[in-house]
Amino acid sequence: MSDLNVHHFGPNRPAQVLAIHGLTGHGQRWMTLAQRFLADVSVAAPDLIGHGRSTWAAPWTIDQNVSALTALLDGGGGEPAVVVGHSFGGAIALNLAAARPDLVSGLVLLDPAVGLDGDRMRDVADAMFDSPDYTDRDEARAEKVDGSWGEVEPAEVERELDEHLVALPNGRSGWRINIPAMLSYWSELARPVVLPPNGIRTTLVRAKKVEPPYASDTLIAGLSDRLGSDFQLLEWDCDHMVAQARPADTAALVRDHLS
Repeated sequence: MSDLNVHHFGPNRPAQVLAIHGLTGHGQRWMTLAQRFLADVSVAAPDLIGHGRSTWAAPWTIDQNVSALTALLDGGGGEPAVVVGHSFGGAIALNLAAARPDLVSGLVLLDPAVGLDGDRMRDVADAMFDSPDYTDRDEARAEKVDGSWGEVEPAEVERELDEHLVALPNGRSGWRINIPAMLSYWSELARPVVLPPNGIRTTLVRAKKVEPPYASDTLIAGLSDRLGSDFQLLEWDCDHMVAQARPADTAALVRDHLS
């Protein structure tokens, strides 16, 4: 459990919600959702391995993160949690539910990146390897707002830059992440789909503006076949940063699972 830096929001009690960020992200991304829309709910939001202020030590795998999150929930001493996973966090959430269903009361998957094409992941990893940093804060901001953060409030973008952008030894700026870990994780997203066991209620939000989609038809069909009426698919007209672009709607989904 000491391998993970965990941001805690809400009442001082065992976590009712475990919020898992996406690749290159950090746990504090969930702050606005937790503090403005789920203030009465205990939320644990860790920095994943290789991200933020958690350990950057290898191995950099989905399985290693599942082990760390299992220790976090086991050590909390509470009831099973609603697990909210965004993008890469959705892949980890599914693997956590498959490995330890006793710790998971439900899943909210926000545009999960699961079982993606290997050639596509190679291209993304190559691009990050070739250009891992920025000239300055302005260039980093521009990449965000011209991409999947275009619908996110400007103040939220600035909070992201304040928390996550750091000065690098080469005089440039970059995210508070370990680049070798990120390259390994792009490969992890090409792993086969892992499904939760029967009985774990699951809601999947597919972001309609993401093309090609991260939430594949294969994943959706697998969840529907496995879970039946315990599976709900929602398609929202937004880009990839679902919780930051539509925090009130996301909070409503979480509350529905808590109830």
